[in-house]
Amino acid sequence: MANIRVQRTFDALFALEDVREIFRQSLPSGLTPEQEQKVRESLAKVREYIGEIEAGGANTGTCPPKTRIGSLEIRTREEEYINIHPIQVAGRLTPEARKAIIAYGDGYSTCDYCRKPFRLDRITRPGIEDFHAELARFLNADQARVTPGARRAFQAVVSALVEKGDSVIVSSLAHYTEFLAVEQAGAIVKEVPKNEKNIVTADATAEKVEEVKRETGKLPALIMIDHFDYMFGNEHDVYGIAKVAKQYGIPFLYNGAYTVGIAPVDAKKIGADFVVGSGHKSMASVAPSGVLGVSNEYAPKVLRTTQMVGDVTKRKFGIKEVENLGCTLMGGTLLSMMASFPTVKERVKRWDEEVRKSNYFLEQFQRVEGSKVLSEWPRKHTLTKVDTTGSYDTVARTHKRRGFYFSEELAERGIVGEFAGATKTWKLNTYGLSWEKIKYLSEAFLDIARKHGLNVN
Repeated sequence: MANIRVQRTFDALFALEDVREIFRQSLPSGLTPEQEQKVRESLAKVREYIGEIEAGGANTGTCPPKTRIGSLEIRTREEEYINIHPIQVAGRLTPEARKAIIAYGDGYSTCDYCRKPFRLDRITRPGIEDFHAELARFLNADQARVTPGARRAFQAVVSALVEKGDSVIVSSLAHYTEFLAVEQAGAIVKEVPKNEKNIVTADATAEKVEEVKRETGKLPALIMIDHFDYMFGNEHDVYGIAKVAKQYGIPFLYNGAYTVGIAPVDAKKIGADFVVGSGHKSMASVAPSGVLGVSNEYAPKVLRTTQMVGDVTKRKFGIKEVENLGCTLMGGTLLSMMASFPTVKERVKRWDEEVRKSNYFLEQFQRVEGSKVLSEWPRKHTLTKVDTTGSYDTVARTHKRRGFYFSEELAERGIVGEFAGATKTWKLNTYGLSWEKIKYLSEAFLDIARKHGLNVN
């Protein structure tokens, strides 16, 4: 059953948006009598909805028809549930980001005061130019740019540095977008094998460099390694790998899709020539959004500006950056990142606390006999791969709902994000949950186990 107060909160917000649309359709001189009447009608609805919110408990009274936006259902996952989805939790918008979306959702809203040289990172109102400088300081990189997702940052670097037929070293746990960036350039991926602990080491990377050198007669054009991978959430030796890259004179790209925005990241301390982050994955920003930090050594290549001239018109656009296709994040996407940034800068200081909460939950989780953590233990990250083949899956084998019983049991307790029907190996992420929610989550897993006769140590 839907939470009526949550639903009516959305109804009130949408009614206010209807009022806003009336102002948008009106003349600067003021509203017509008909428009004034529509405003009064919408505000009456707002007052009615607020009254219902104030009046009762979460699920009292007759539930109204579920609110929709045209054919779209409203998304109430974050308001009604504890969400442990592996890739969603650090992308939850802050209240400031949600307000920025309301104000700057129009397509080219960042361009209201765009003046020469007509480039995104030079806009001063809103303070996009200052944000770029602040972002570079946050990453401890020489320069920074925003991109439409981490994948576009990979693409920009690979496009600038890698030629057709070159080799690019990635982790054997690398994200598919790294592969695509290399493939698009006509280059070849060479994977560093993980060890028995599912970790990629500096020694293994050095061995791969030597292997590529023997096979191709030249060094790889680039090394791209994830700090924490998306499959296990394990930490890889990026500091050691950066040293290997430096010894061979190979540029090193640090993939911080699961760190930039939640954990401290220092490009110079790491020894990274490039730092890539994901706005929608780890910086409380609207998708698609990402960031790219660049060292001064490689900025002339990766941030090069166009030199092309039209043969008929003789037009040239020399200030536009080629790899970024000119401007990148426009409108609410960028403004959401900027609005969340003060919170993001503070929350990275509390990363150790987030990891402690994750470990607390997983200690409780492992009390259910047969439940295992497949990621490195104890955890160094809040993203974790688990194995419940010997616990919750034993129930699924004979349950009439098969693996879906587990998702339903969790949902009844207000928990979502576990892949529906998964009871063998699956991933979860506890980032951003309060201690109160962590303890509630822990008890919910134990309660489901006890209900279905599983041993709890």
